[in-house]
Amino acid sequence: MDFSMKAVSHSSQPALAVTEIRKSFGTLEVLKGVSFAAAPGEVISIIGASGSGKSTLLRCLNFLEKPTSGKVSLGNDVFEAADFASPNTRSRTRLMGLRRRMGMVFQSFNLWPHRSALENVMEGPIHVLGRSKKEAEARALELLARVGLSHRAHVYPAALSGGQQQRVAIARMLATEPEVLLFDEPTSALDPELVGEVLAVMKSLAQEGRTMLVVTHEIAFARDVADKVIFMNQGQIEKIGSPEEVLSGDARSDSLRSFLARFERNEIRA
Repeated sequence: MDFSMKAVSHSSQPALAVTEIRKSFGTLEVLKGVSFAAAPGEVISIIGASGSGKSTLLRCLNFLEKPTSGKVSLGNDVFEAADFASPNTRSRTRLMGLRRRMGMVFQSFNLWPHRSALENVMEGPIHVLGRSKKEAEARALELLARVGLSHRAHVYPAALSGGQQQRVAIARMLATEPEVLLFDEPTSALDPELVGEVLAVMKSLAQEGRTMLVVTHEIAFARDVADKVIFMNQGQIEKIGSPEEVLSGDARSDSLRSFLARFERNEIRA
């Protein structure tokens, strides 16, 4: 699968900054002080073996999993883990604002089964942004066209393929106008022949200059579309840099080399 890299000029002011994020489940420390920043319009692919903490990290960024410690900065707004230790009205309001500004697409599609594709995409503009039904419908139709599904607007999820459902999920996420897009292995639940249609939509979003963090095993996507690649190992960032530095460099660690060898051996060119 061929991906052409976009040309984006990045601001020096991070769109997203992550500082010393730690997450423990009981005595198990899953994230061990993760820090990095994403510039506006930057695409970061996060790779690593299962259990390395990739998905937990992504969920900590919008506090779907509350970090044990650390902070997330979105623009000029800082969200400290300690501020949300005891939920209250103010913290809940801040979290709702954070999650609206940081949209997320999950491994499973999480569509409302009793609503059509159009109705699924309309939910956010109506209930999150306060748009009228007429405005929400117009915007939802635009977004379904954007992901190539205007002809399936009135179809229910059960009658859509997995790739189509995931594209509806992407349109639904875009409907709330987020500043940062989070993708948690968005192709992992798809049959191989459907992966390309979802990656093509993600590539087009990258070309628009969207700020994106993508947890993925699609190494070709990471190589050809990402500006930066993060390799996670045992709850830490072991290597971060350009795709060339991380995926092709001579200084690859044994763990990174072992991880990539699976794809190189099988010639997996996602």
